[in-house]
Amino acid sequence: MNNNKNITQLLNKATHGDEFALERILPLVYNELRTISSKYLRDEYRKHTLQTTELVHEAYIKLIGSENLTWESRAHFFGIAARSMRQILVDYARKRKADKRGSGQTLISLDKAEFALSDSEDQILNLDDALSQLEKLDERSSKIVELRFFSGLSIEETAQMLNISPATVKRDWNFAKAWLYREIN
Repeated sequence: MNNNKNITQLLNKATHGDEFALERILPLVYNELRTISSKYLRDEYRKHTLQTTELVHEAYIKLIGSENLTWESRAHFFGIAARSMRQILVDYARKRKADKRGSGQTLISLDKAEFALSDSEDQILNLDDALSQLEKLDERSSKIVELRFFSGLSIEETAQMLNISPATVKRDWNFAKAWLYREIN
């Protein structure tokens, strides 16, 4: 049985109350969650003090601690994981911003569309606000940004997660970058 089917089956069992299924899921998804977290923290949030392992553990605890949460598939699980990581980073940025006031500029890059923001916390908070607005306008484009930016997935991986074509992901990704650029700047 391949890993994707195994994850989906374990998620279904966990949804239906099998506590042992949750224990068996972590080893299967841990490395992928670490890769996603590490890529994001390394590429986009350079001034962080949050470590990859901390982000993965917080996201996983948030995922398994949610009551009445059902996972439809591996793609659904990783989509929720991306959203959890986004929320953790936003909460972390809000806390750090409340703790300090700084100056300077940080460039945030969504591929070649760069946004100048005052610091890493502002970077995350401004992007989160803009993404919330984009989600109201075009939910799929918002999910694409979330998966690509917060999870570091490629065009092909994002297409697979959302069950759409890579061409659609590229088109929505380009729209989202242009829209976010206009909103943030």
